[in-house]
Amino acid sequence: MDLGERRIGLAISDPTRILATPLSIIERADNRDADHAAILSIAREHDVNEIVVGWPRSLSGRDGPAARSVREETESLKVAAGENMVIEMHDERFSTAIADDRLRAAKSKRKKSDDAAAAVFLQAYLDGAS
Repeated sequence: MDLGERRIGLAISDPTRILATPLSIIERADNRDADHAAILSIAREHDVNEIVVGWPRSLSGRDGPAARSVREETESLKVAAGENMVIEMHDERFSTAIADDRLRAAKSKRKKSDDAAAAVFLQAYLDGAS
């Protein structure tokens, strides 16, 4: 999941945890509770038991304002999700640039890459877990 200021990009893996695929984009609501309800509804619809949240660390590896905001929102999402849902953060550095490059190379006409960026760092997470 790519937690942007205006949109939330969602990706999903296959059941064997080998391949990440863009899923959808949620336009942000006026409050986080509504955003979290939408995220968790989609997760349940797809029988998801683990959510990977993109962690926008700086190039130096430090947490800037965006990373701190995502960490705070992730903690809030964990409370909303309850004990049956694992929620992890994973480094998302360069995921948007990589997604944009891949979409350009594929000559895609898509204007938003939030879900593709989520698929990029989800794939990195899955590859690291093997």
